[in-house]
Order: sequence, then structure tokens, then C-alpha cells
Amino acid sequence: MRVKLSAVAFCLIAVPLFSQPPLSKQQQIASHARQAQEYLAKNQPALAAKEFAAIIELNPNDVEARGNLGVLLFFQPDYAKAVPHLSAAVKLRPGLWKLQALLGMAEKRTGRGSEAQADLEKAFPQLQEEKLRVEAGLELIELYYGAGNLDKAAEIAGVLKQLRPSDPDVLYAAHRVYSDLAGETMLGVAMTAPKSARMHQMMAHELARQGLTEGAILHYREALKLAPTLPGLHFELAEVLNRSSAPADQDEVEKEYQAALAENPSDGKTEVRLGDVALRKTDLPTAFSHYKRAIELLPSDADAQLGMAKTLTSMHQSKEAEPYLKRARELEPFNAVTHYRLSLVYRELGRAGEAQKELAEFQRLKEMKDRLKQIYEEMRLQPMKQDQPDRE
Repeated sequence: MRVKLSAVAFCLIAVPLFSQPPLSKQQQIASHARQAQEYLAKNQPALAAKEFAAIIELNPNDVEARGNLGVLLFFQPDYAKAVPHLSAAVKLRPGLWKLQALLGMAEKRTGRGSEAQADLEKAFPQLQEEKLRVEAGLELIELYYGAGNLDKAAEIAGVLKQLRPSDPDVLYAAHRVYSDLAGETMLGVAMTAPKSARMHQMMAHELARQGLTEGAILHYREALKLAPTLPGLHFELAEVLNRSSAPADQDEVEKEYQAALAENPSDGKTEVRLGDVALRKTDLPTAFSHYKRAIELLPSDADAQLGMAKTLTSMHQSKEAEPYLKRARELEPFNAVTHYRLSLVYRELGRAGEAQKELAEFQRLKEMKDRLKQIYEEMRLQPMKQDQPDRE
């Protein structure tokens, strides 16, 4: 399956050597142990496995031999034969977390779901090696998902996303869990409050995600009729109106953002959006004021930093705009607009080399964004966040 670790490298338990064993049985064990080490050094795991099996014949409670044989059998892969040896090693010496993780995986792959879950739950929080922790976590997610325990599956997915934020297997597992969890919660609201403002809000959000702007706007309006003071509704409606190409919808954008700000005067994101509206209208003092306030509220918001930089460059203050653009680049390095704006600023400041570098990065990211846009269109999804068209 996904596990690609080397069986030889995974033999975690050092095989003890005895220089002067007093008993013939110990002499035999030492001989088999030395031979096993030689086979492992020569990358001959099948022969090493026979030596560990011989040790177990002599001493069934030899933890090292049990663990090493279990590991070798796991990677052959012979999960059914690996289970008893890994299980024995873990029982003989609790705290062998790597072995317990492999035990859980082997149990899962031999249809022992409840035992697998118990062992993986014990081992997962203790694992330090990233690769093994990811593999164990993915197996645990599958167990939780199969049992319909989406909350626990989502918890593990969150941990794995922090470890491997760009791993396709991790992202797929998270997507599957989060999508089903969203569907489950939507069904719950539909069953308990089908005509509520929250139901309309959820429908609007889902339609907006699919790029169905007109339907989303209708549901947001209905939600506002039912609950005019429901937190967040004005902002969410303004966001969808902002995507619409209809002139009438565009006329309402600023009004809805203003309503959102009146509802929550400390909403930095709304200040950013009002700055965007003012900048599009070339009302530079108002844009500057909104972006300044947004940065005070949200100093780590890349949109606020970029908006302030755009405003300053429009006011012919390129030098003052540079630190905001650099901060925006630091916060969101994959935003093509930031790199393009930086290239313009560097060019104006006479720094041709840096300008060319930023322009090349802009072109690379733009090509990547175009490919992603095509994927979104094929999936009929609306990106949660889109760069606004840059206006010179």
C-alpha cells in the first residue's frame, strides 16, 4: 500500500551479542543473531527472517527476535504472519510505538478492524518519525471513515495536514472527510430547520462554492429577510455580489460591506473589501483609510498589505509601497499579483535585476493559476478566494 519504508532499515531493535554465553542455548541464539545481522547487512531479509525464527524456537519470549521478524514479514508483505510476532513483541515490551503502529496496520489489512483501531490510536500520538506517522494516520482515518466517525477522522486529518500540507494522499483524505462532514451537517440542518435562515445561508454557501452566483445571492437575501441581524450574512452576501457581473449587483456591494462593518466595527476583512471598492472607484484617500485600519486590525492579512501597496503606487509613492508588497509576498508567496506589483515598483526604483526576477515569478504563478482555473471549471467549483483583476 502506501508504506514504502525499507524493511531492513526498519529493524529497530538491536540484536544483542554475547561474547561468552554460559549455556549452549545462548550460544545458539547468539550465533543466529550474528547470522541475522550479516544477512541484513547484505540486504537479504528472507534469510535474516529464518534466523530470527530460529531464535524464537529457542526462546519464544525474545523481544528483539519477535519484533524484527514481525517487521520483516510486514514488508514482504505477509501481514497475517507478521501480526502474532508484532503483537508478542508489544505485549512483552510495551512502549514500542513503531512496532505497535505496524501491528495496527497489519491488523487492518487482515480484517481485524477493532484491534487495528485500538493499536493505531495508542501508537499514533507517540510516533516521532514523520513518514510512519503519516502512514499510520491515513490508516486510522480510513478506519474512522469506514465506521462513520467523521469527527475523529477530521481530527487526524488536521494533524496530517500540518505535517504534510502538500501531500496528495493527505489532502485527498482530508477532502473526503471534510466533504462528507459538510454534507452531514447540511443534512442535519435540513432535517431540523429546513426553512431557517441558517439553511438558506448554507445553501447559498454551497451554491457560491459551485460558482452559481445568482442562486447564492437569492438564498442570502432570503436568509437576511428571515434573520437580518444574523452575524456574517451581510459580509457573505457582499462577497458573492462582488463576484457577480450584473451592474445592479455591483451597485449593492458597498452597501452590504458597510452594513457588515456597522454590525462589527472591528472586522478587518470588511475594511479590506471597502478599501478594494474605494480603490476601484479611484477614491485613493478613502482606500488608504480603509487599508490602514485593516492593517491595524489584521497585521498578518496579505490582502490588506497588497491593497495598501496598490493605493500607494497609485499615489506615485512606490518607495513607500515596497515594504507592504514585501510583507504581502512573505504572507502569501503564491499570489501572482503581488509579484507583478513588486516588479513594477522595482522597475520604477531602477532595480532591473529584482524587477526581472519578480516578473518571472509572476509569469510562472500565472500559468499555474490558469491551470488551476481550468480544473475548477471542470469541477464546476468556485475558488474560495480569487485575485481581483489588477487595474493599472
